[in-house]
Amino acid sequence: MLTKLQPVLTFGALFILGIVAVASPAEPSDGRISVYLTAKNTGQNLAKVADLNFAPMPQPTEQEQCVFVNLTTTFQTVLGIGGALTDASAETFYKLPKDKRQELIQAYFDPQNGIGYSLGRTHIHSCDFSSESYTYVKDGDKELNSFDIAPDQKYRIPFIKEAMVAAGKDFTLFVSPWSPPAWMKSNNSMLHGGSLLPEFYDAWANYYVKFIKAYQKNGIPVWGLSVQNEPMASQTWESCVYTARQECDFVKNHLGPVLEKAGLKDKKILVWDHNRSMMYQRSQGVLEDPAAAKYVWGIGFHWYAGDNFENVRRVKEAYPNINVLLTEACLYPFDFKKIGEWQWGETYAKSIINDFNNGAVGWTDWNVLLDETGGPNHVNNFCYAPIHADTKTGQLYYLNSYYYIGQFSKFIRPGAKRIISSATVDNLMTTAFLNPDGKVAVVVLNVSDNEQPFSLWLKGQGAKTTSPAHSIMTLIYQSPISLAAINGKSAH
Repeated sequence: MLTKLQPVLTFGALFILGIVAVASPAEPSDGRISVYLTAKNTGQNLAKVADLNFAPMPQPTEQEQCVFVNLTTTFQTVLGIGGALTDASAETFYKLPKDKRQELIQAYFDPQNGIGYSLGRTHIHSCDFSSESYTYVKDGDKELNSFDIAPDQKYRIPFIKEAMVAAGKDFTLFVSPWSPPAWMKSNNSMLHGGSLLPEFYDAWANYYVKFIKAYQKNGIPVWGLSVQNEPMASQTWESCVYTARQECDFVKNHLGPVLEKAGLKDKKILVWDHNRSMMYQRSQGVLEDPAAAKYVWGIGFHWYAGDNFENVRRVKEAYPNINVLLTEACLYPFDFKKIGEWQWGETYAKSIINDFNNGAVGWTDWNVLLDETGGPNHVNNFCYAPIHADTKTGQLYYLNSYYYIGQFSKFIRPGAKRIISSATVDNLMTTAFLNPDGKVAVVVLNVSDNEQPFSLWLKGQGAKTTSPAHSIMTLIYQSPISLAAINGKSAH
């Protein structure tokens, strides 16, 4: 079944390519493979384009391009795929007409008629993608008696709750601070870096507790938190610098024990939450202290300082029991005239495939929605989101990044395990997962200018198909082996 959404516009020439359609996953019978495609210059966006069938293919030759799949070796378990529900997203959302708000919520969070986002991130008080800087306490209130999340009640909390309802039981939310209040910091400002003063370590740790409990009181469960967004960046917006030693000490002696004392021991703590480039060194700086490491669930990372995909694998190799999670990614600087370019989606897909293949348990985009300026943002740090709204006309504009991310988020569900997927040619990138319902999802990306014929090959059976130029496809079929049956053979 195809669910009609919004016309897609290419903004260089401002013309309609076709009707956006998100196909609901079919129920493939034994041996049938359902193919869902997003391809450049075709108007096909997450469209079901074919049903294939396996046929005997005992030994491929070197001349036959293939994607090989092995179900019996499994790796990490998927937490989720999604994006950030920020002040900017929420403020923009509530400027839209009601029907467009409903469309957006369905498009992102409905697992059947949308792309099924299952993972979300939000910020503790303000970040750059807020209309202004704010905190939840009065200056100097070390006891946090004035703590009040009233700034979030108007837009952000209602927005998150709408997303949660549409996503259903599979939705996971984690939170991150961009800066402590100015009076807790060495530079007496929420902006331009600075560091948390040691005398406020416990007060700041209790601030996380207050936030988590306040959100939970408002019907929003918080799964986990990162210590600090981008702790090595002194930005013009809300930011705070931690060395590895400072972050280690804060987790070990303050945040971990304070959460535990408050009955929040189950909240998952992520450290680093910055670029792949330094994630190994920063992981080492915390995880080699057992008293700190016992509180750490995982390493969060971003994509802004080069690809460095191998560093994700290095952390998993060194610390196999630690999780790695992409916590933020976006493209910038924003130019409304360029939102129809095809490169946006391909950039996302290359990163998602590499991060998953190197051990990531999930992938979190930045703002799910921004306005026609690439904001709102109180320091003019404008960027792209997969969907933009023109708040003057109420129109929604879907970038192809929405569909590229959707090729993963719709078909790779929480609880899925990564399996082996191996391409024989450089022009095809691939990753694959076995879902809890027994469906296998094999994603194949082609960023070349030429179509690439290939066979999906599984244990002596092959199915021939073609990957169009500049396309991404997901091939879905029912596994002959259940996830439960092979869980005991997991590699990680």
